[in-house]
Amino acid sequence: MIDPEARYLRTHEWARREDGDVFTIGLSSYAIDQLGDIVFMELPQEGDTLDQGGSFGVVESVKAASDLYAPIGGEVVEVNEAVPENPDMLKEDPYEEGWLIKIKASNPEEFEEMMDAGEYKHFLETEGG
Repeated sequence: MIDPEARYLRTHEWARREDGDVFTIGLSSYAIDQLGDIVFMELPQEGDTLDQGGSFGVVESVKAASDLYAPIGGEVVEVNEAVPENPDMLKEDPYEEGWLIKIKASNPEEFEEMMDAGEYKHFLETEGG
């Protein structure tokens, strides 16, 4: 499942414009499937400033631990506190209920640099993620 409104990183994070310079950030369903059962997740705090491409958290599964990378730099304006408490939300609905953070972008043009849904689908098919 790929959200047609979102843009994607090669590391499988996604971003979707919500309102003006605010973007919702999450982890793709492909990444969640690859991780398996998630046992721990660490997310930033509201007010934290992130750089594009910088780590903003960690997700640990029974298979591996992975950093989460910010597709867009800016200030964290909201954190989905329910996800670390109930990581199954990611599997059930990674693009709506299972979003991770919302960022007020310092440079909204960074969104355009990411892969669109078609490019991400092609990336998964040709490079296997």
